[in-house]
Amino acid sequence: MLAEQNIETLNGYEASKKTIITACPHCFNILGNEYGDFGGNYDVVHHSDFLNGLLVAGKLVPSKPVKGKVVYHDSCYLGRYNQVYDSPRQILESIDGLELTEVPYWNRNKGLCCGAGGAQMFMEEQGPERVNNKRTLQLLDTGATTIASGCPFCMTMLTDGLKDQEKEEQIGQRDIAEILADAIELEEVEETPVAAE
Repeated sequence: MLAEQNIETLNGYEASKKTIITACPHCFNILGNEYGDFGGNYDVVHHSDFLNGLLVAGKLVPSKPVKGKVVYHDSCYLGRYNQVYDSPRQILESIDGLELTEVPYWNRNKGLCCGAGGAQMFMEEQGPERVNNKRTLQLLDTGATTIASGCPFCMTMLTDGLKDQEKEEQIGQRDIAEILADAIELEEVEETPVAAE
């Protein structure tokens, strides 16, 4: 019922004639792969593919170096469910000064879930170790100074994992778009005063 209501709203905005860009892999998966069963057929792009396309086209040019060792965490719904592995890494690799590293073995299609796709964000502990803490430890073991992700759920879970390890002050947890923004010279936009009526 909710999907049908959402599709009615999206179709009211003629979304089927446009591209939907999302920063959420869960939304990317549902809108792109599941809404079609209910009559919602959309061109859906995750922001990592969109930003990488802008880099490849030369519309975004990283011109400022960003120093640091970064490990990328593969979101389940972006990676294993939709096979988007390269775009986030290509974005990070395009930035001067940034050293991209990987979790040995547990990356790409073997990347360990952060837990939020299974609603672990809202559940009490069910074992000796929460899955987000286990994943955070794997990421920390790389020696990275920043954990990069492309999913708001992953960011929340990994931030909680950093807090559990008392590392939230030493290790950054950022979306790939935030890291890319640090490497882009943004032009100052002059505001045109609005004439009084």
